[in-house]
Amino acid sequence: MAAELNDTDPTAGPEATALPEGAPGGGTAVAEAVAEKPAAKKLCAYDLIKAFEAEQLKPELPEIYVGDTVRVGVRISEGNKERVQPYEGVVIAKRHGGLNETITVRRIFQGIGVERVFMLHSPQVATIQVERRGKVRRAKLFYLRDRVGKATRVKQRFDR
Repeated sequence: MAAELNDTDPTAGPEATALPEGAPGGGTAVAEAVAEKPAAKKLCAYDLIKAFEAEQLKPELPEIYVGDTVRVGVRISEGNKERVQPYEGVVIAKRHGGLNETITVRRIFQGIGVERVFMLHSPQVATIQVERRGKVRRAKLFYLRDRVGKATRVKQRFDR
């Protein structure tokens, strides 16, 4: 008999049970507001990090291989001025992947070997241009550190 008096289903959600108009917090407006509220999509930490990293990636990077001669434009700020300084050398190593991808570029400056590590997706790296492709058979060219003069040259590759 109690089920006949109650015309709403007790297992239904809050949108099905509307309070009378005169009751405090009553009326169908409250029930409609609860029903229209979209369910917030909960993301796990892994998905949040992946989404953030995808936003930070630079889309216009060229394909860079170990052995290539590249010219990297590095942003340098001096006081309140900012300029782009080119750094040209041979890529002797590539590491990591995704947002943390780095290349190690080696050049000879005034008879001394200088190596710099660049994060490819960093805002400090303005441009990257591949000047020439190198033909090598190693993933890391650390043996070039021991070479002097013309022995440090890398053969050119024409098929890429």
